[in-house]
Amino acid sequence: MYTTASVLFKTFAEAGITHAFVNWGNDHPAFLEELERERVESGKTAVEIVTCPHEMVALSAAQGYAQVTGKPAAVIVHVDVGTQGLAGAIHNVDRGRTPVLIFAGAAPQSSDRRLKGTKNEWPMWLQDVPDQPSIVRQYMRFTAQIQSGKNAAKMVMRALQIAKSEPQGPVYLWARRETTEEEVDPEIFEENLDITKWPAVQAPALPPKVVSTIVDALLQAQFPLIIAANSGRNPKTVPLLSTLSSILAIGVFTSCPSAACIPWSHPNYIGLSFGGRNDLLDHADVIIILDVDIPWIDTAGNKPRDDARVFVIDADPLKTTFGWSHVDAELLAKADPEVALSQLIEAIEGPNIQGPAFAEKLSARKERLASLRSAWTNSLDAAERVETLASDLTTPTVPFILATLRNAVVTQTPSKGEKVLWVNEAISNYPLAWTYLRPEHPGSMIASGATSLGYALGASVGASLGNIVAQTQHDLVAAIVGDGVFMFSVPASAYWMARRYNTPFLTVVLNNGGWFSPKFSMLGVYPDGHGSTVSGQQLTVGLGPDMPDYSQVAVAAGGAWGRRVENADELQSVLEEAVRVVVQEKRSAVVDCIIQSI
Repeated sequence: MYTTASVLFKTFAEAGITHAFVNWGNDHPAFLEELERERVESGKTAVEIVTCPHEMVALSAAQGYAQVTGKPAAVIVHVDVGTQGLAGAIHNVDRGRTPVLIFAGAAPQSSDRRLKGTKNEWPMWLQDVPDQPSIVRQYMRFTAQIQSGKNAAKMVMRALQIAKSEPQGPVYLWARRETTEEEVDPEIFEENLDITKWPAVQAPALPPKVVSTIVDALLQAQFPLIIAANSGRNPKTVPLLSTLSSILAIGVFTSCPSAACIPWSHPNYIGLSFGGRNDLLDHADVIIILDVDIPWIDTAGNKPRDDARVFVIDADPLKTTFGWSHVDAELLAKADPEVALSQLIEAIEGPNIQGPAFAEKLSARKERLASLRSAWTNSLDAAERVETLASDLTTPTVPFILATLRNAVVTQTPSKGEKVLWVNEAISNYPLAWTYLRPEHPGSMIASGATSLGYALGASVGASLGNIVAQTQHDLVAAIVGDGVFMFSVPASAYWMARRYNTPFLTVVLNNGGWFSPKFSMLGVYPDGHGSTVSGQQLTVGLGPDMPDYSQVAVAAGGAWGRRVENADELQSVLEEAVRVVVQEKRSAVVDCIIQSI
């Protein structure tokens, strides 16, 4: 016997979905029965099921999986409460432009015993809400109700087609229990959709006039600058941006990045900011904003020169889903970064850059970029050599911790650190994680691309599964989180999953005893106010650091290895052992690093 649930799993598999991250409920009998039918008849299920004890972790895992593989995963949740349990991860996959297919069951609409799947348990009356998809609709690229098994396959394909078209993002399908229990004739189930007939929309290109305008501006500029953030979500853009920067000696600055957009070691990579002061804007006469959500923050004293020529290249240059966003620009271009970079490189290769006049300009640009790069990296190198706080000769500094971690990974992994995937949710220490872990390769560092805390642990599980599917050959997945993030991440569920599905990862907790971000926000408005000199505990944003013992949460929930580090002298040996445990013993490891308290 086949049901609508049979059709859904079959279509998922045919469309290339390999994993479904699930949290089952009373709306899923047909799914559980279908999975067992598949096991009985073929020895395995069409889609690998990853049981997730919390929906937030399920969607975060699906996001990490999609970021590594470039392909959607499925998430299956339970009625309205399961949809709500997806929590802030909904925001993350939306703003992070991650293609994920979410399917939610819904309460039966009947209590008639003649209908299979009708209401027969007391929670089903309470779960029958007027508009279940409205919970998530404003974050979705597409929402739809499946009303019959006969067209369920086409509904799935339409949803995936939209999810994979730019700007990519999540989609939400739902069906009542009577629908998922609907029996489907074998000929309906066995129908094969031609998946090649459901392509994503072709990535848009720059119009020829726009290409020539930007190229002419770059050739004439004295100090051109490219600001990037999200282009590296497509790993193919990384060598393209590197090439364009090298050919014309263009500086690259990353603003609130969510992925590695250019190799850390590239000589023209000259800065990074998460909303702080960008002094380069005072000098750049041509600026390309390449797939960036926040290129600068005006109130932080950032403003391009009045005579600067500003060009925006983005899948959504107007940021139409933001309540407010604006950049004073000469030109806004809706284009795919990979396509646009290829066009610009092709347009400048040739006679445009021949001749002594341009050679002299190019030489001057290179010299200026070398000076800026040297000043930036020298300041970073100096900071990472400072082991402890001046006021406390035992507590390690964050740059020292991250540099020690970087070196431990080099000594303890087979690839000498070349095949490590960093999952960055350090939040108030975001920029330090980027600058001291120094991601070099496309796809070597990922972040949620958004602001809802609790992404990293689930994403590390999903990324590990994606590593297997995509054969990316990462020999270590390492998450960098704050102590607040660790709490938000539903750690018991995440480490249980890591052990259950053999996806061990390293977690380094930068433990400042609470949530610094709310205090930082307060100081931004009241720098000399009553709260400016009091502790995090007094401000009610404190968590510890004495409790909880984060590493032991992971030990209890998932058999992990865990240590707390309070002294800089013991940091290197503990981090090296933690990396060894993950790489050789295939167990998760958590290092709880006590840093300066808020």
